[in-house]
Amino acid sequence: MRRALGVITCLLLMGMAPQVRNDYNRPPFISLLNSGMQDYYAKKFDKAENDFAAALAIVPDNTLALAYLNAAADKDAHSLDGLAAQEENALEAVPKSYLNRVRLAFTYIAQSMTGRDRNALIREHLAAAAALHPRGQGVHVGLGILRFNEGSINKAKVEFLAALADDPNNVLAREYLGQIYQSVLHDPQRALAYVIPVANLVPNYADIQFHIGSILYDLKEPALAARYVTTGLQIDTGHVSEAGRFGYTLLARIYIQERKLSDAKRVLNAAVSSNSDAAYARTLLEKISKGDYDRKPRNN
Repeated sequence: MRRALGVITCLLLMGMAPQVRNDYNRPPFISLLNSGMQDYYAKKFDKAENDFAAALAIVPDNTLALAYLNAAADKDAHSLDGLAAQEENALEAVPKSYLNRVRLAFTYIAQSMTGRDRNALIREHLAAAAALHPRGQGVHVGLGILRFNEGSINKAKVEFLAALADDPNNVLAREYLGQIYQSVLHDPQRALAYVIPVANLVPNYADIQFHIGSILYDLKEPALAARYVTTGLQIDTGHVSEAGRFGYTLLARIYIQERKLSDAKRVLNAAVSSNSDAAYARTLLEKISKGDYDRKPRNN
């Protein structure tokens, strides 16, 4: 123990502190990830799967790439089931593999989001992965998502923080912590601190642009909020993620708050045309036509 501490001290004194993990500083990986995202948002799901699989060949436990691979496969139920079967076979061949356990657990999480009960299997594989690598960011993100989906928010928060202890640049951990602080703990300033770095790590991630815009809206920063929400919409050309499905109506609420009703009507009509949160868009359009937003807000 003394020898190990001595080595760490020497490294610190020499300016050679242990390097912080940053998957997004690896050009081949980020190139494939960006390509996969672009294909995914354009609804080219088969090509996106190939891109994400190639990215994972470079960084096998990157949780954002795992989530995207499963999301692309989920657009075709047979593809997602095929992926699960492939990973079950890999685990059977090497049952003591941390990576195999984590990747299968993530695929089961994706299956559970389609209405199938996979929670017992998810727990089984993440527990086995944790026994193999207790600090692994992948297992903690998986457990965090499981707890979040179950509504155990405090336990989810603990898991995501544990993931950041192993990988401070873990995108999914930061994104979920942002959601927890914004929507559950009602601390948008803290939420923003978690998600803002993600926009620098993965600028082509449409949903993070949307989430930042939503947080800035809560923080009464409409101009900045509109900029981020608009960027998310521009990235998500196929309207397949939160940014594309709900960006128009959020942008309309920002414009309504600013009394820019013509801009609000423009984006709401775009929402209806693209069938993106269309029912809510029609409701807001009706309120605008009835003059519900014509009156200026009272000063407190």
